[in-house]
Amino acid sequence: MSAGRNLSSAKKVALSGIMIALSILFLFLATVAPTNRLAFYALSSFPLAIVIMELGAKSGWYFYLASSLLAAVLIRHVGGLAAFVGFFGIYGLVKYYIERTGKIIVEYILKIIYFNLCLAAGLHIMKSFFTVTIDERIPWQLVIIALQIAFVIYDWVYTLFIQYYNARLRKIIR
Repeated sequence: MSAGRNLSSAKKVALSGIMIALSILFLFLATVAPTNRLAFYALSSFPLAIVIMELGAKSGWYFYLASSLLAAVLIRHVGGLAAFVGFFGIYGLVKYYIERTGKIIVEYILKIIYFNLCLAAGLHIMKSFFTVTIDERIPWQLVIIALQIAFVIYDWVYTLFIQYYNARLRKIIR
């Protein structure tokens, strides 16, 4: 893939800056909005996909680092920052590398393993550093299953965004 070869250095920097701004804007909205927080977290992860498609995976890593550092400076919501840095902010890269296998069953198994690891780490961190009260009226097994389903939907929507970007939006950016 010749990602980024047709763009000048100025366009690469401008594209990265705009995508970082969008990512941080969506993350900010996720931390302050009274509703639709999960949708804003998901949206905060989509600009990374554009950077990977336009500039390559190496630039994607730089984007993730820069957006995470900027988020650490600008976002005062610790939980939102952790969700972004630990999962949403890097998921585009994880998806990119996993989907290079070309085997859909293997891809979904690896993605669900990754999600479960992130979920377990997040729960462990929350229990270790924060006072967490869990509503035990709903069995935790059902919560885990619901989160798995939500993740598969998120991944599917992420794929639809990539397809839409390639079909319609890429022409505008180029």
